Amino acid sequence: MAEAFTAGVKPGGLTDNTQIRILLCYLVKTAGPVSRDTLQGALLQEQLVNYFEFSDSLADVEKQQLVTLGEDAQYNITPKGATVADTLAYDLPRTVRESAIRAVMQIQRWRHKAAMNRARIEENDGAYEVWCAIGDMGSDVFRLQLAMPDSLTAETIKNNFTAHGSEIYAQVMDLLTQPSTEDDRPPEGLL
Repeated sequence: MAEAFTAGVKPGGLTDNTQIRILLCYLVKTAGPVSRDTLQGALLQEQLVNYFEFSDSLADVEKQQLVTLGEDAQYNITPKGATVADTLAYDLPRTVRESAIRAVMQIQRWRHKAAMNRARIEENDGAYEVWCAIGDMGSDVFRLQLAMPDSLTAETIKNNFTAHGSEIYAQVMDLLTQPSTEDDRPPEGLL
């Protein structure tokens, strides 16, 4: 039965429900507001907790009113939860705290980029198209469609656009708005 509580947890991770609740308070206080998916993704990705212990602990901190779930499905720390985080977080191993906060921040950064730099893949009869767009103020300011030879390349393009779309847009705009040289202009009489 003990294996059920440690399954998926790397050595040095947390298996004690009290420590997991403290870590959750610390994360919500430090990086909040934060969604359940972000907390779960970060802690499981880093193998710091078991899924079932995570779920139970999150339900406990909400029940104990250490965190509240807002209308936007984001957890916010309460004054009582902030006290727990401030008082007890440093009882947790430093590597666990640092690894957890780094993973939460990475997921939050990626989600922010993905909201701005959108990319999707369409497969049609073995042909892959990657549709990329950058939105600003409710409309797209940049769109790009690329044909890719296979799904792996398409997935790489999608992820790289999500990560670097703003840089790509800036470089394209820089190239397109540079003053023209004689070599850049069409010959006279040709239009």
